[in-house]
Amino acid sequence: MSQRQVYTDLVPTFPDPETWTLDQVLRHHASVRPDAVCLDAPVEEARWTYAQALASAERIAGTWLTAGGSPGDRVAIMAMNSSQLVRSWWGAAVGNLVEVPINTNYEGEFLRHQLNVVDARFAVIDDVFAPRFVAIAKHVRGIERFWVIDSGTGNRNAAIDLLRSNGWDAAPWEELEDGPVLDMVPPRAQDLGAIFFTSGTTGPSKGVSMPHSQLYFFAQEVVCLTRLTPEDTYLTTTPLFHGNAQFMAVYPVIIAGGRAVIRPKFSASRWIDHVRDSGVTVTNFVGVMMDFAWKQPPRENDRDNVLRAVYAAPTASTIVEQFKERYGIEAFVDAFGLTETCAPILSPYGVPRPAGAAGLAASKWFDIRLVDPETDREVPVGQVGELVVRPVQPWTCSNGYYGMPEKTLEAWRNLWFHTGDALRQDEDGWYYFVDRYKDALRRRGENISSYEIEAAVMGHPAVAECAVVGVPADVEAGEDEVLAVVVLTEAAAPAEILSWCEGRIPAFAIPRYLRVVDELPKTPSQKIRKAVLRAEALGPDTFDRLAVSVS
Repeated sequence: MSQRQVYTDLVPTFPDPETWTLDQVLRHHASVRPDAVCLDAPVEEARWTYAQALASAERIAGTWLTAGGSPGDRVAIMAMNSSQLVRSWWGAAVGNLVEVPINTNYEGEFLRHQLNVVDARFAVIDDVFAPRFVAIAKHVRGIERFWVIDSGTGNRNAAIDLLRSNGWDAAPWEELEDGPVLDMVPPRAQDLGAIFFTSGTTGPSKGVSMPHSQLYFFAQEVVCLTRLTPEDTYLTTTPLFHGNAQFMAVYPVIIAGGRAVIRPKFSASRWIDHVRDSGVTVTNFVGVMMDFAWKQPPRENDRDNVLRAVYAAPTASTIVEQFKERYGIEAFVDAFGLTETCAPILSPYGVPRPAGAAGLAASKWFDIRLVDPETDREVPVGQVGELVVRPVQPWTCSNGYYGMPEKTLEAWRNLWFHTGDALRQDEDGWYYFVDRYKDALRRRGENISSYEIEAAVMGHPAVAECAVVGVPADVEAGEDEVLAVVVLTEAAAPAEILSWCEGRIPAFAIPRYLRVVDELPKTPSQKIRKAVLRAEALGPDTFDRLAVSVS
């Protein structure tokens, strides 16, 4: 039997763990490379050097602190990708306030729940989202003041007036940068830096409390995965309210002293043009992005770029070699982890890996095991088990779920974090993701809560019961399409039931498929047997709303 391999490339850029804060990183680079560009927003035709970025962050922090904010206060940020979002995040980090990114698709109960959990004091929002806050105003009176970003739709003044007429203080975002530069106590590595929400797998979404040290370490992993240096330019087009864009794209290149390029959204047809135009050396794909880019018509100048590495989660193994050849890319890398734990499994740069393998264990930094989910006892190599994790270095995993101590204890059973994910390891040390033990779904790069979809569908007067499961998408790395299986009390058209979901859950979470049944398969304890529904998947009686819309 061969000795199992481990990941050995994880060496921190900043060796002292006490300096693992964005505040320290920005101050270091503003000192040693003040005139180097760190943030590039091509759509805004604007750039910021490290010195300018730090000055902006200090002034924003000064505004919040003089407005009555204190270290540890939460700042909700609900905005599309923009430099204002990034600079607000950096201002919170420098001022030792806690950033809370909110998914821009959220409204109604989704939005109310997250704002109530974190009890945000301040909010930074795009103008177009003001009506969503007004719609739940009586539930979120803890927010004292809004700073409103001009989204380019001409709505900013109206949004500010709307917020003010509903009892809030509100101002243009630019006033954030008018604050004084204060003599602030720097955040410590162990202080709470951000709260990123999970998708709410089996209940309402949970806020993952991430200390500054964990945010740094997650980003540091990507620095090592992609071998970032000050000469690199990293493009991200995925939403900055997700960790895959924020602490796995922008933050890593800032640690390295390079340049972060942000764009509002991904365009498959223009992806390689954006790479070329900005001199991008590293970028990331999530979900179907890699497949969509691959399916674009080949061009003679596809290889006319300086792109050398792509972090793809997951990597579409059947096309990866052709993709590298077509675009002249040196390496694809991947990793497996969670917001709660960073990534304990990483793929070495430039090393061939077996098809489907996520990577090797970063055993110097994490203890990981695959265990029987019922007994927590380790399974033999080659068998499928639940991934459980614990950190070796302090403050590199989440502090728990914000305001939910019971959920924190449940997840950390037997002093191991239980991921709910089924993996297996081969004799050489490579780990492979197999399935989810929990009822989470993922569609087009978005994590989806089956629980919250079921609650929305159940709100329809004709629906007695509902179970939501994922069925395979029709593109590689497309993850899941959403199927709702319902029991009705009275006749109702499938299209009507799915239309009911509009405005109640995010558009990406609305089921594509719906099937009506007489009863749901259940265990003796009356739990729904979702494995049976997944096995039955789609049949001739399944309604497909996309097929209807196309026809």
